[in-house]
Amino acid sequence: MKIRIFDTTLRDGEQTPGVALTPEQKLGIAEKLDALGVDAIEAGFPIISEGEMQGIRLITSANLNAEICGLTRTEKKDIDAAASAGLKYIHTFIATSDIHLEYKLKLTRDQALAKAIEAVQYGKSLGLKVEFSAEDATRTEREFLKKVFKEVAQAGADRIDIPDTVGYSTPGYIAEITRDAIEASHLPISVHCHNDFGLAVANSISAIQAGAQCAHVTINGIGERAGNASLEELVMALQCLQFDKKYETNINTKLLYETSRYVSSIVGIHVQPNKAIVGENAFGHESGIHTHGVLNNPLTYEPISPELVGRTRWFQVGKHAGAHGVSAMLEEYGIQPSREQTHEILDRVKKLGDQGKHVTDVELLSITGEVMHTQGLKRLVHLTGFSVSTGIGNMPYAFVKLNIEGKDFIGTDYGVGPVDASINAIQKITGEIAKVRIKDYKLDSIAGGSDALCEVTIKVEDAYGNLASAKSVGEDIVITSVQAMIDGINRIMLKKILKQKNLGK
Repeated sequence: MKIRIFDTTLRDGEQTPGVALTPEQKLGIAEKLDALGVDAIEAGFPIISEGEMQGIRLITSANLNAEICGLTRTEKKDIDAAASAGLKYIHTFIATSDIHLEYKLKLTRDQALAKAIEAVQYGKSLGLKVEFSAEDATRTEREFLKKVFKEVAQAGADRIDIPDTVGYSTPGYIAEITRDAIEASHLPISVHCHNDFGLAVANSISAIQAGAQCAHVTINGIGERAGNASLEELVMALQCLQFDKKYETNINTKLLYETSRYVSSIVGIHVQPNKAIVGENAFGHESGIHTHGVLNNPLTYEPISPELVGRTRWFQVGKHAGAHGVSAMLEEYGIQPSREQTHEILDRVKKLGDQGKHVTDVELLSITGEVMHTQGLKRLVHLTGFSVSTGIGNMPYAFVKLNIEGKDFIGTDYGVGPVDASINAIQKITGEIAKVRIKDYKLDSIAGGSDALCEVTIKVEDAYGNLASAKSVGEDIVITSVQAMIDGINRIMLKKILKQKNLGK
């Protein structure tokens, strides 16, 4: 059974506190969603502002494959605004729960139903496709909800949506009212679940099992309060978990991680590390038992292959690590210590872990160098020129010259500060050559005073989800940051080259 994916990142997702998108940013996200394969994109709420109208017009004129939808209240002016924005499809709503009717709308049930019917009829008179939502459906008196669905269907609605507006439903109850909606309306049913109790995806799946054909979702589960059902979690659950029937979507799952990162960077909301599917730790392993199992057969501790969602697995060393994990991490850098050396390295790693220290690959490589009495890693990228200018009234500007595997490249860029400008200039070069971007930046002062040494730790990531970290210590924050960035790029490029060689064997 094919399940329709209705993405509301640009509407409900933008209602996340602190998020505001420009029309151009909305278009950029819409293009990513279209490439991902969503069936419908809720582009926004046309009536709320001129910028919102502009963004929707950009999207409706972009010739995307997905259906483009706009949200409206059950008001003629809202529906007119949607039509004038170039939309052919509206998602119109009115609250139906007694608490909303009494305290928000100041309407009786009959008055709310009349407005719902009028909005559906008016939308259809304009030639629009109409999806009707009974806001706060899961707290609406059940018989009244069935009456609403029946009468808006008779008024000409094309689809019915069941919003769990405050995430109040249980999987069992939303299944019941989904069956009610199907029986009352005989129309395709959508569900729009919020995550206030952490049940948005579970409720969406339960509704689908009960006969719903569509789920409203957002990238990374962003949205008001605790957010919405997460697109990536729902899609992968439908594709991979065991159900009585087989569910499919049009989503290109290999683009899930890339799309997640893109949306995260645009809206400025970091994905929590332990989030399913797209969180940094979703395919990370430290425990020696887990690492050993994954190296022998990934299915031992991974329910799905990371490549299926555009990821790669990675290993972390620490107090829980084992020899197999240490060997696997060093193998990524082409380092193969003896068995005795591996156990000595592991012993030192565990001692650091017992002290509560986070052991990055920087520390691991340093320990390995001491145990094996070897020099540093092969360097593929060399910093051959660098300058930065800053001052009051002038935006910081950086010039960087890199030699990458024998070829010279020059990059210049601005930033909010000299460090930002310098890293932007580096990324302008490496973003094209190595597809590397900075994922995390940490600055610590080693000692007090104006001449204190600083320690910069940087984590970088390439387009394939490979991670590497680097650390540099120095007196100048800018130079130290640049050196750490170059070291991180060297490490991740070396990983990539070694992996390609191993795949070619």
